[in-house]
Amino acid sequence: MTLISAGAVVLDGRVCRPGWLSVADGRIAECGTGPVRADVEFADCVVVPGFIDMHCHGGGGVGYPDGPDRAAALHAAHGTTGGLASLVSAAPAVLLDQVRALADATRRGVVDGIHLEGPWLSGHHCGAHDPAWLRAPDDAELAALLAAGDGAIRMVTLAPELPGGAATIRRLVDAGIVVALGHTDADYDQAQAGIDAGATVGTHLFNAMRALHHREPGPVPALLADPRVTVELIADGVHLHPALIRHVVATAGPDRVALVTDAMAAAGAGDGVFTLGGLDVEVADGVARLHGTTTIAGSTATMDRLFATAVNLLGGHDAALAAAVRMTATTPARALGLDGAGVLAVGSAANLVVMDADLQLVRVMRRGMWLR
Repeated sequence: MTLISAGAVVLDGRVCRPGWLSVADGRIAECGTGPVRADVEFADCVVVPGFIDMHCHGGGGVGYPDGPDRAAALHAAHGTTGGLASLVSAAPAVLLDQVRALADATRRGVVDGIHLEGPWLSGHHCGAHDPAWLRAPDDAELAALLAAGDGAIRMVTLAPELPGGAATIRRLVDAGIVVALGHTDADYDQAQAGIDAGATVGTHLFNAMRALHHREPGPVPALLADPRVTVELIADGVHLHPALIRHVVATAGPDRVALVTDAMAAAGAGDGVFTLGGLDVEVADGVARLHGTTTIAGSTATMDRLFATAVNLLGGHDAALAAAVRMTATTPARALGLDGAGVLAVGSAANLVVMDADLQLVRVMRRGMWLR
C-alpha cells in the first residue's frame, strides 16, 4: 500500500486542503482530508483524477490506427489515463481493418474503446473528413463494423438528418453504444429527434455543425438545453472563443460538459506535415489545418493543457478546480459508462495526476503505477 498526500486533493468532487489517499492493488483503498505522514508527499501540488479523453485521433506523430500504443503513451504522459481512440471516415474495407486493430488495442487495455466519427456524416460540414467517404447509414455496413469491433466500439458520431439516421441511432443504442450528434446540417427539430431516438452526446459543439441562427437555431440549442446530452468542447484556444466556453459551462453546467482534445498525430510531435484519414494536414505554430485550406483538422492539444485552461477560464478558485475535474474526468467517464473512473474515491481505479501550483503536470499514475 502507498500513502500519498498533497496540498490539495480533489476527492469525489470535493477539494480537500490538504488531502491524502492510499493506493493498493491498483485502486484507491482509503482517502480523506487533513495532514498525514505519507510515503509520497506533494506539499505544494494538487492531485486530481486521471483525465479521460473521449475524442482523440492520435499523438506522438501517429494516428491511432497506425500506432495505438505510441499515441496512447504520448497522451498518458500528459495525464490521459482513459478514453477512446477516434477514427475518421474511410472506405468500408479500410474502416473495418482499423476497427479490428483498435479492438485488439482495447482488449490489451491500451484504450477504453473505439469512437467512430463517421462515416455517416453530412457533406455540408465534413471538416477534416474526406467527403469521398461520407455516406448514409447502411444496415449491412453497421453489422459488419459491430462484428469487427467485437464490443470495442463505444461511441459513434453521426448526422441524424441522413436517411435512416434515427433508426441507426436506435440500433446503436440497443447495442449498448453511445451515440453522438456531429458533423451535421440538422435543423433544430432533426437534432431533437436524434436526441429523442437515443443520442446522448454532442460532438465538439459548434464545430462542424450548422451554425446558430436566431430564426433557424440548428442543433446547438437542442444539444445544449437537453439534460440528457453531454456536450464536447475543444478548449484548445483555437476552436472556440474563451467567452463561448464560459457561456456553455454556465448554461449546461460542468456535469454536462466534456473537454476533449480532438488531437491528431501532431500532438506532442511539433509542427510539420501529417496525415488524417488520408488527407494532408499542415501544422504551423501548433495549429493543424488541411493542406492549402483554412479548415481546422483536429488539434495538437493534450488534456493537461485543457485542464489548466479550464481552471483559469473559470476563475482559478477551488470551485473552478472542481469544475475542471468534472469536465476532464468525471463527466466523460459517466457519458461513456466507464465505471470506477473519473473520480478519486474509495474503490475507484488509482488513476491520478499531480500538478504543481502553476497547473503544470508533475506525475501521472495509471492503475496504481507511476507512468512519470
